[in-house]
Amino acid sequence: MSESSGPAHRPSAVAGPWSVPVLFRERRPRVVVKADLLPAVSVFGVLTVLCFPLALAWALLAPPERVRIVDADGTQGPLELESWHRFDDLAVFGFLALGLGIVAGVVVWLLRERRGPVVFLAAVLGVTLAAALAKLIGVGWANAFYVISTPPTLGSVIELAPRLESWWVLLTGPLGVSIAYTLLATWNGRDDLGRRLG
Repeated sequence: MSESSGPAHRPSAVAGPWSVPVLFRERRPRVVVKADLLPAVSVFGVLTVLCFPLALAWALLAPPERVRIVDADGTQGPLELESWHRFDDLAVFGFLALGLGIVAGVVVWLLRERRGPVVFLAAVLGVTLAAALAKLIGVGWANAFYVISTPPTLGSVIELAPRLESWWVLLTGPLGVSIAYTLLATWNGRDDLGRRLG
């Protein structure tokens, strides 16, 4: 071998100026399940209780449908444009549930030491159950608010209680949680979602 040729070069453990040797690379954090179970149950329970204010808000905000009594036996005839309130009732509930989901997603994200899929799943299930219970309770309260105490007379206009005719509206709550939590997790950009910093 000639003197001009330098010593044989071995492949370095460092591939580039900013990389770290394999032995010192930080391990990816694993999903914490056991430690997050109790906080997840707490999140689920608190969100479920929120079904009562959600039901009350909908029962007070949803517009009733007005109809006219067109026959002596109490037959109801629709008034022009009043049937649109059936969609308005769904829209009001959907926006309320969506707002609850977004707020729940942000608040759960602020629990820094419990960030992860366990608490996120508890929030999704809690908001879903809260919306389902609010749908049932809210319709009952609305019926109580718009109860007709005396038989209506012919030609009179009465107000029918708001109603929810589709269960698909329940998807807006968990959708709000998913949107808020996913956007915050994407913005955070850490493998452990910042749990170590808590």
